[in-house]
Amino acid sequence: MVPEGLINPTDAEGASLSLAERLCQDFECLKLCGQEGEDEKQILQSLNVVLLALDEDMQRSAKLLTDCEVLPALARILKTTPTCAEKAAYVLAELAKNEETRKPCIDAGLVMALVPFLQSSDQEMLLHAGRAIGRICYDNNELQEQLVELGVLTSLVRILTDFPDNDALVRVCLLALSNLADLESAKEALSKTMVVEQLVKQLKRAENHERVEIIIEVLQMLAENDPLKLQLVDASVQEILCDILQKLHDSSQTEDMCTLKSSSDLIVSLLLGDESMQKLFDNGCGVVYENIPFWLTSRHTLLQMTGALAIANFARNDTNCVRMVQLGVVHKLLDLLEEHVENGDVAVQHAALSALRNLAIPVMNKVKMLEEGVADRIQMLLRSEMPPVQFKLLGTLRMLTDGQADTARILGQDSKLLDRLVQWCEAKDHVGVRGEANRLLASLLRHSKSQEVVKAIQKAKGVKHLVSMTTSEHAIMQNEALIALAIASAINLDILQEVFKESELVLILHKVLQDESMGPEVKYNSMGLLCSLLDSDDLQKEMEVVNLKETLEKLRGHSNSNVVKQANNVLQIMANSSQNSDHFFG
Repeated sequence: MVPEGLINPTDAEGASLSLAERLCQDFECLKLCGQEGEDEKQILQSLNVVLLALDEDMQRSAKLLTDCEVLPALARILKTTPTCAEKAAYVLAELAKNEETRKPCIDAGLVMALVPFLQSSDQEMLLHAGRAIGRICYDNNELQEQLVELGVLTSLVRILTDFPDNDALVRVCLLALSNLADLESAKEALSKTMVVEQLVKQLKRAENHERVEIIIEVLQMLAENDPLKLQLVDASVQEILCDILQKLHDSSQTEDMCTLKSSSDLIVSLLLGDESMQKLFDNGCGVVYENIPFWLTSRHTLLQMTGALAIANFARNDTNCVRMVQLGVVHKLLDLLEEHVENGDVAVQHAALSALRNLAIPVMNKVKMLEEGVADRIQMLLRSEMPPVQFKLLGTLRMLTDGQADTARILGQDSKLLDRLVQWCEAKDHVGVRGEANRLLASLLRHSKSQEVVKAIQKAKGVKHLVSMTTSEHAIMQNEALIALAIASAINLDILQEVFKESELVLILHKVLQDESMGPEVKYNSMGLLCSLLDSDDLQKEMEVVNLKETLEKLRGHSNSNVVKQANNVLQIMANSSQNSDHFFG
């Protein structure tokens, strides 16, 4: 097909010449550009022939252009012959479709020669120059950084502002932004322009799938920058995105599902910034929050996930947590979890449990959530065989029991829960589940301080796992286990001493106290547990066998004053105990 307005080289005088012969003549004409005798009409005619040749045989013609060293001549035309510049830019835009010619174009300085034309007010010139630059610089990070430094982004925003109705030109700008906006330098530069305002306007008026997708793609990259996040929220992009989700939620077409996902992802990205999240929440009156009930009850798991993630992100703030619980969001999450409990979507369950866990952080929310039966309803997930769900469930239950003695007492006597916890304490394939199961067992003892809970956990064979937890590589878990075991021993050492002996607890504690790399808090809590164990004659004998007294004497010279104080306490209890036994001071 011959491009409109071009002269066909097979017409008239060119009829008897082959394409290669005619191109050679026109190449020579272009290479003489700027010299006396070469008029603009001849240059334009030669450029037309090149365009025809590229249209007819891109590979061959592009190679000829490169081999015959015509590219520097095109750069010269751009710089010295304004009336031919638009046609030269057109040639380059077509030529750059061929990947192999992009580097030669760069080497010939064509990008730098084209950049000034982005300041033009001529829409055709802008179109060709923009296409040429975009194609030549595609996937060239170094060159893209140079374009940012040269201020190309400001030109692109100006074009979007001045010519918002020129679809072809807008598309060129959007493609250029999609190539550049992933650069940190580009985000920084764009944050000082009106690009967000223009892109949101374009998104609002976009009617076809491709245009919507490319705008959202660019906005997603911009949303990685906190100032731009805020600008997006201030420009009310969330309202357009919520409208898109509302419009497409009944569709099952592939294109619509892609747009549904990209729109959802962008909403979640806007929620990741603290300031933008707070603006979107607006005390529960923001459009995103108002759409959450609709998303949670949608048939699309994608929208359900968006709703759960939105709650989880809004719940990063205690005030928001309290407000959302007041607004009744908890049971909407529980309804969603019940929907997915049997062979449901793991990611949705994970997101919903994350939201519930965050909501349970404020103390007043714990009380209200427990009063509303959350702990009971959430236990439906105990039968889940999915480690990510198990992990989040355990974390949520632990958060609910934190500081709540009554809840800890109730859960701590639930045999079904305890049996499942002990099973998960032995999970070899998921260290996170194993760790959280142990931490919940410890939490039940620490917060309940209940004789019945101690008996129930011992009956479920959970104590041995807490003993193992004292050797965890994580100090926080060691301390939780040590404190829980100390409380349990103080409550009912008689039913625990056999399992302590079987699991060699005294030996473990002795090694902890001897280990110079162990933190002072772990040593302090280990000695606290030893104080509770001294009420057992059998365990006292074990302490004598390992020569615990000698280790405690050494700790009296420890650099940490609390460790020294605790060592003295244990030694004093031992001394008092020796008045009625020969264990330590025979």
